[in-house]
Amino acid sequence: MFKTTFLEELKELASIQGTPGQEMNVVRALVEMFKPFADKVEVDHMGNLYAYLEGNQPGPKLMISAHSDEIGCVVRDIDDRGFIRVERTGGVLETLLIGRKVNVNGHFGVIGVKAGHLQTPEERKKAPSIYELYVDVGASSKAEVLEMGIEIGDPITYISEIEQFTNKDLICGKAIDNRSCCVLLVELFKTLQSRDFSGTLVGVVAVQEEVGLRGAKVATYKLNPDYAIVLDTIPCADTPDSLGSGYPVGIGKGPVIPALAGGSVRGNIMSPQMKKLITSHAKKLEIPYQLAVMTGATTDVAAVHIEREGIRAGAITVARRYSHSPVEMADLNDYEQTLTLLNSLVKDLGNWGEMSFI
Repeated sequence: MFKTTFLEELKELASIQGTPGQEMNVVRALVEMFKPFADKVEVDHMGNLYAYLEGNQPGPKLMISAHSDEIGCVVRDIDDRGFIRVERTGGVLETLLIGRKVNVNGHFGVIGVKAGHLQTPEERKKAPSIYELYVDVGASSKAEVLEMGIEIGDPITYISEIEQFTNKDLICGKAIDNRSCCVLLVELFKTLQSRDFSGTLVGVVAVQEEVGLRGAKVATYKLNPDYAIVLDTIPCADTPDSLGSGYPVGIGKGPVIPALAGGSVRGNIMSPQMKKLITSHAKKLEIPYQLAVMTGATTDVAAVHIEREGIRAGAITVARRYSHSPVEMADLNDYEQTLTLLNSLVKDLGNWGEMSFI
């Protein structure tokens, strides 16, 4: 039942365009998804969503967050012939843009590709810069593009629906990073309707993660929680081009606990106390989990844990193949196991303790 509901909700949410700073329609949909299961839902002026659920006993405040934005581009310029130049917002790769179908502020378009018949041998060997790429929306002039309601600053995203493989547990499509964890957060609220936990749970859906963890910083400052858990997807290394990388993470092997993520400036070293807390619950429930050290990627926890006087925070992530592409791939079993783990952690919230540094 979980997998069916999760997949239906993910298909709906991932289909909505929502690049950094342009998450409005995604947030609007999530407000309606949270309302039946939260005591209160609010959205701040930046676009962060807050869903509150009170436990049946007093206790600490726990923030569990995911981010609503997806990687994409914006319209940078429109030339006189109606072709659109772009700028990236988030980790878009030029090699994955060429020849793709895209959504340009609600209008169908394609990323142009120079015909192979006209390319020189040198051109065939290299990927063009993002500033050489252009979008064709079927217009013949700048005026025609403007009449369509497209202007500079408008969002551009991949067109790529969530689909299942022959193995129905495996899914693929755009924006699995991180609409999947937004849905997971809604599902968590559904499992806690008996309120059999101590304290306050605040589900946060943060904006602008892909361009610098911006929304999470604002949301954490506002809430000043006692503890925080960040939900996100994380790259894995279980394909032929990444085996032997020294990063043993794969899909279908359970939730990933990043002991270290990000570089020296924008990153997080998970506290031993949070790491022990999360892994002890996984062991108790006999949920397989993966520990990871990933310097090339980070999550909102990098911003969350250094707000105010410091927040005791950790991350629980789900492995995905083909990161930041229109064909991100994940395993539904990993989400089901992560939900079980989260439910156990929340119900034990009153026993977490102070977790002092020494």
